[in-house]
Amino acid sequence: MNHKKKKGFSFPSAFTVLFIVLIIAAVLTYLVPAGYYERLEYVKESDEFLITSLEKEDQLLPANQEVLDDLGVTIPLDNFQDGSIAKPVAIPGSYHEIEQQPQGLIAVLKAPIIGIADSIGIIVFILLIGGIIGILNETGAFDAGIAALSKKTKGREFLLVVIISTIIAIGGTTFGLAEETIAFYPILMPIFIASGYDAMVAIAAIYMGSSIGTMFSTVNPFSVVIASNAAGINFNTGMGFRLISLIIAQIITLIYIYRYAQKVKKDPSKSLIADDMPRIKEKFLHEEANQVVPFDWRRISMLVIFALSFVVMIWGVSSQGWYFDEMSALFLAVGIIMIFLSGLGEKKAVNTFLNGAADLVSVALIVGVARGINLIMDDGLISDTLLFGASNIIENINSVLFSSVQMLLFSILGIFIPSSSGLATLSMPIVAPLADTINIGRDVVVSAYNYGQGWMAFITPTGLILATLEMVDVTYDKWLKFILPLMGIIGVQALVMLGIQTVF
Repeated sequence: MNHKKKKGFSFPSAFTVLFIVLIIAAVLTYLVPAGYYERLEYVKESDEFLITSLEKEDQLLPANQEVLDDLGVTIPLDNFQDGSIAKPVAIPGSYHEIEQQPQGLIAVLKAPIIGIADSIGIIVFILLIGGIIGILNETGAFDAGIAALSKKTKGREFLLVVIISTIIAIGGTTFGLAEETIAFYPILMPIFIASGYDAMVAIAAIYMGSSIGTMFSTVNPFSVVIASNAAGINFNTGMGFRLISLIIAQIITLIYIYRYAQKVKKDPSKSLIADDMPRIKEKFLHEEANQVVPFDWRRISMLVIFALSFVVMIWGVSSQGWYFDEMSALFLAVGIIMIFLSGLGEKKAVNTFLNGAADLVSVALIVGVARGINLIMDDGLISDTLLFGASNIIENINSVLFSSVQMLLFSILGIFIPSSSGLATLSMPIVAPLADTINIGRDVVVSAYNYGQGWMAFITPTGLILATLEMVDVTYDKWLKFILPLMGIIGVQALVMLGIQTVF
């Protein structure tokens, strides 16, 4: 008698996880009261302040310190006039509850579509990267490069993890290197796998390098600098504590990855993704070719140009104000060069490029769907309500508890307002003055914001993690199993450092 084997539970795909979160976000718009803070924005052309409200007509006021004092905004006037504060800021004491703005079925169905349209910049960037990767794989450039690198790093494979993760962490702490790391996985994944590690080590080296760097930002203009300006302090204040925290957290993370990596290298069955590795190896290593690919001038030049494109990208983002339009233009140029260098012939080269782009369509769409979740919460007008509630919670508690509770609340707010600059300009004018009432520095508030929103980014589905996992073909539950112990350790470390910063 044949009995069909019962199919075990399979964790949902990244798309399903995102749609579950999307539905939860829509439900919250029915449960959480809708409300908003009035916004203050500096109009450079007329040297005036523009106050916007959902219930009143817009109001223009002269841009002077007296107006700021009357509104209770403690940001110095210079920070508006020199462009340090470019986004509208929330006006303290202006919160109003309004009629509920529930997001129903039609809004839920439209949100991913609008989210994809809003995310077109990063989507084009991802597809272009996919096209270039397709060309490099077809020509065997990656295979040849990996073989050459494996010989050079024999016996010192983990040094690669240390170098890559640390470089990315430096990028994260200085200019907010995050979305750009999506491009690194197809390049580095084969190298890590060829070194005897599993895909989880590669994800951890890249994603956690970026996450630790951005969580403990030192001079990142998109988080700590904007937050400090919005709090009315110089961003150098408290930097020493953040730098020490960054170094400690990076060392802890590397030790954690090392212990896991060594365990997997000794016994691949101990890998959290042991069942998935044959499929991942087939995807990234192309072992079916089973032939030695010569590392000739053509393949070397293609890899050198590809590597240099990342140097140019980092220069552009960190010093020239580049965003996805400029980065995509750069990689389009690189893609055209690759087509000419590939030696595949025009038709085959173009088709290979298009097939490579098609391989990353799912990753690109996940970015858009995640953006749709944020749109649901924005349209439901619940983000300001959550900030209002958070500010009430921390208003009358002692100093050390104040900083700890703040970090935890910013972690929650980071889910609903995943933009680091958006969260900073919205929250700092409201929360930073609360530090004055208990006689602690506003730099503590900035650090709590930075640590809180960065810490939650380790796992939040509305961030980059699901796009990352989709690219590597690892499910969310396995990432959680790997990262939650480290997340707990880093969380405790951040709370301890906040406590020390509060006391000193």
